[in-house]
Amino acid sequence: MPPTRREKLQALLADSPNDPFLIYGLAMDDWGQGRAEEALNGLRQVLQVDRDYVASYLQQGQILASLQRKDEAVAVLTTGIAVANRIGDAHAASEMGGLAESLRG
Repeated sequence: MPPTRREKLQALLADSPNDPFLIYGLAMDDWGQGRAEEALNGLRQVLQVDRDYVASYLQQGQILASLQRKDEAVAVLTTGIAVANRIGDAHAASEMGGLAESLRG
């Protein structure tokens, strides 16, 4: 049987343990498999490696919102908006802003 997507990512990560794209991929696999806390831990790990990995803030916000952890979601999204604005990613800032606003509402 060929290796799964997750197994491929894990093998690549063994060679490049600080690759935020690979860590993010594993976190998204966790989320897709219904492992929310593992996904959140992976997304936090992404930000330890690369504080500017904007997608990690958005995904954390979405996962936290789905878990009804709205205050945590808004806090993460607020940080993500600041990062997105700093690096010039207006689209991500807008998307996170919309989600944060809906959670405050």
